[in-house]
Amino acid sequence: MIEELRLSGLGVIDEAVLPLGPGLTVLTGETGAGKTMVVTALGLLLGARADSGVLRAGADQASVEARWLIPQAGPVAARIDEVGGALDAAGHGAASLVLSRSVSADGRSRASAGGRSVPAGLLAELGEHLVVLHGQSEQLRLKSPAAQRHLLDAYAGPDHQAALAAYRDAYQQWRAEAEELQRLQAELAERAREAEALRLDIDELERINPRVGEDIEIAAQIETLSRREDLRLAASAAHAALSDESMDGRDATGLLDAARRQLERVAGVDPALEPILEQLAALSYQAAELAASLGGYVAGLDSDAAVELEELQQRRAELTQLERRYGSLEAALKHMSTGSARLFELDGDTSRIDALTASVTARYDDLRSRARALLTTRREAADRLAEAVTAELAALAMPNARLHVVVTEETEIGPDGADQIALLLQPHPGSEPRPLGKGASGGELSRLMLALEVVIAETDPVPTFIFDEVDAGVGGAAAIEVGRRLARLARTAQVIVVTHLAQVAAFADNHVTVVKDGSGAVSTSSLRSLQGEERVAEMARLLSGLAESDSAQEHARELLYRAGASGVPGGPAPSWEQHSA
Repeated sequence: MIEELRLSGLGVIDEAVLPLGPGLTVLTGETGAGKTMVVTALGLLLGARADSGVLRAGADQASVEARWLIPQAGPVAARIDEVGGALDAAGHGAASLVLSRSVSADGRSRASAGGRSVPAGLLAELGEHLVVLHGQSEQLRLKSPAAQRHLLDAYAGPDHQAALAAYRDAYQQWRAEAEELQRLQAELAERAREAEALRLDIDELERINPRVGEDIEIAAQIETLSRREDLRLAASAAHAALSDESMDGRDATGLLDAARRQLERVAGVDPALEPILEQLAALSYQAAELAASLGGYVAGLDSDAAVELEELQQRRAELTQLERRYGSLEAALKHMSTGSARLFELDGDTSRIDALTASVTARYDDLRSRARALLTTRREAADRLAEAVTAELAALAMPNARLHVVVTEETEIGPDGADQIALLLQPHPGSEPRPLGKGASGGELSRLMLALEVVIAETDPVPTFIFDEVDAGVGGAAAIEVGRRLARLARTAQVIVVTHLAQVAAFADNHVTVVKDGSGAVSTSSLRSLQGEERVAEMARLLSGLAESDSAQEHARELLYRAGASGVPGGPAPSWEQHSA
């Protein structure tokens, strides 16, 4: 519920405060006084497009601020908390929310919610939970098929809405799987090519079977084999120098042995030769061992070195090819590991496609069944809605008009079912029912819209309704019935109406008038609630244009009395029930 609305620099309004409250508030005033600017201001607060044309002449900025009373635990409070806004506690589970919007002369706008700067789109999002706005030239809840579907679904009741929510969840799951299936089928050929390439890579890598560091080892081995002949010659010469029978004792071993024998003959003559003899014997043994080691080394350098060298060079060529292709042996081994996993995934695509095909088919059949159930409940609700609205139209001085709510089954399923909703108005018997807005006058559309809102409010209540001259094209008894229906709607919601008809204003719980001062501006003091004789005078002005006319004031008192208004001069007012028939 809107508690208060503040306007500044908007249209003809300089500064104004609109006091609001529960029940039915009507806003009246002379033409051009700025009544419609109130609706414009609320439109800005609900995320409407900002336009510098709404600025008051000479103003640098127009601003609108409203204080809303909302449930502390509702979706609006939750959304404000998400964006970091603040709420003031108002007691009894309610909270106070301040929304504001400003428009500068260059067309830029700023919005805030709960003291936090927010995009205008958030205001529109919040507005869906706060207000239903009806302008003079458009019926916002009726102009699109989607809005007509929403209206019917809201009227169909909570069981239908729960079934619709379950259908939407199932539809999203079906769409997700259907899109994945479509993607897999479209990529099947590409995946087959990828799998074949991976299979060839892995076969090659498994055949070569590289090891980390193997390229370094092979390079060292090839270097060794390439110099093997040099090694053999050097080792053979060294072996011959140490021990070679063909040298007639002139090899190192023979010379050491000859020296040892010479000393052994005289060792007993001088004890000082004993340690020298021992060293010579040790050298002789070491030379013999070195000769044996060199002999074994030379024997190991066999004639198969050339074959081994060729094999190593071939192996190095394979490893070099892998390094060029993958960057390194480590990368090649990683490709073999990840490629195997990817190949397993690709090879499983066919089974995934088969499983998805079966699942998508089953989900589609389930959706079809759910859609038929929704179709049935929508048609049942459509009949009830058409009957209830038609009855309201009769009470609104359209006794021959009839609303038709047509639910047509479609071949394709959609996010809301497999049907189309159309609201058609038949102005009189024998005429062809036509879509809303075609073939009906503005007054008829206004009354139809009001009848719909009154009926829908019983199952889908909205905190606040705002009507901008809903009584356009209506007069006499029909206008009285419009006032009655607005008052009925105000039993369960806040209703704000801009009107020029006394018959409608008579039913107000709060009658606010906008009065221009001599300069054409509207100040705070010029926007006020009317009571007693002031209200009678304003009603008289609405009736005849003459606020001081005795006959107009008498007529005004009678309207107020019959509408059940409290505080009417001239006697107690009857209750609503006495005048609701």
